Amino acid sequence: MKKLLLLLFILGATTSFAQLNQYKKRPTLSVEFLLNDFRSARLINDNSLSSVLREKTFSSLGEMSYGAAVSYFQGLTNHLDFMTTLGGSFVRYPFKNQPFSNAATESFLLEANANINIKLLTDKYFLNPYLTTGVGASLYKVYYGAFIPAGAGLQFNLGQETYMFTQAQYRVGITERASNHFNFSMGFGVPLTEKKETQMLTPPAPPIPVDTDGDGIPDNIDKCPDVKGTQKYEGCPTPDTDRDGINDEEDACPTIAGTAKYKGCPIPDTDGDGINDEEDACVTVPGIAKYKGCPIPDTDNDGVNDEDDECVDRAGPASNRGCPLAPKPEVVEAVNRAATRIYFQTGSAKLLPKSFTALNEVVKIMNSEETLGIDIEGHTDHVGSDELNQKLSEERAASVYNYLKAKSVNTDRMSSTGFGESKPKADNNTAAGRAQNRRVVMNLKTL
Repeated sequence: MKKLLLLLFILGATTSFAQLNQYKKRPTLSVEFLLNDFRSARLINDNSLSSVLREKTFSSLGEMSYGAAVSYFQGLTNHLDFMTTLGGSFVRYPFKNQPFSNAATESFLLEANANINIKLLTDKYFLNPYLTTGVGASLYKVYYGAFIPAGAGLQFNLGQETYMFTQAQYRVGITERASNHFNFSMGFGVPLTEKKETQMLTPPAPPIPVDTDGDGIPDNIDKCPDVKGTQKYEGCPTPDTDRDGINDEEDACPTIAGTAKYKGCPIPDTDGDGINDEEDACVTVPGIAKYKGCPIPDTDNDGVNDEDDECVDRAGPASNRGCPLAPKPEVVEAVNRAATRIYFQTGSAKLLPKSFTALNEVVKIMNSEETLGIDIEGHTDHVGSDELNQKLSEERAASVYNYLKAKSVNTDRMSSTGFGESKPKADNNTAAGRAQNRRVVMNLKTL
């Protein structure tokens, strides 16, 4: 306890000297509700704090004495408050060396103490923990006593310098008629005086020197008093030889007009195409203004620029305006002949082996003519329902598609579609006509 009190005294003194001129709490009056607990203090004294906590023999609220108190607060520094408290309660006061059970009947206990509160934070914070210690005196019946209170509390800032205080103290009796006990309190405090407004005295302004051109250099030392200048040039403007608005000190090209972005030099044109780099999307390659300094584009890389290319996305010779040449007639004829020699099982999409020769001819053509694509169509006659015929035509076209795919023809070059009986080639009312309508069509196209 002696070490704790010494530590509190040193901390309080240090804080006080360091903050003499800072904010101080206004005189404040607090009305409080309190509890005195003699029984727990006696148990701790007779046994130990650890045993009381372990066995949970500390007093309940019903075993404590209730009372009221009034406290006066006065700020000493930003972190130190003076507090004096007067409180009273009706208690069974156990004098030292007297068993607790033999304490007299309840009588009025009056206690007064003066404390120093050492605050962790300043009063501007909503929650401010503090430590407290001081000296106190008590009167019970005709017996006077003295004690030393030490404890901790929480201060809540409710606004307008109004506070709520909660506090717990352990009061150590230092005279024969003073017993150790706990004191718990909670109260509300309001300031007793009006807040003083700090008035700052403004010293008279020094005389303003004459500065005709307003450049901050008085006329008596300004070599160009009618023209704004700089201190370095004794009130005269900084020179700008090329008159580009950038003074020579900062101009990397002092004799050629330029811009501030390029330190006084002209905007560069790296590729020399007449379009400055700020507007040139292709800084290192000559181009034209229409394409923001880039060359005329050739999207399909066929040597025909997009302005003259009628097929921008497909490569083709200049002789055909950049478009791919149409498939050769003899190639188209060969594919059409092969399509007439594709056979399926009746009512099925399964290819008959006698179809493979014709299909292999198509594979050979597709692998040798890599610029060609092929659209595969499946058709049926009108025998059967529309739904079945549509499904059959799709499956037959897909069978041809899958055969070509298995022979390494790129699927990006192919498509398959079924049209059912919707596009007859001949009369469905005759056997010959129906035979013509059951067909596979392969249309070549240039990619």
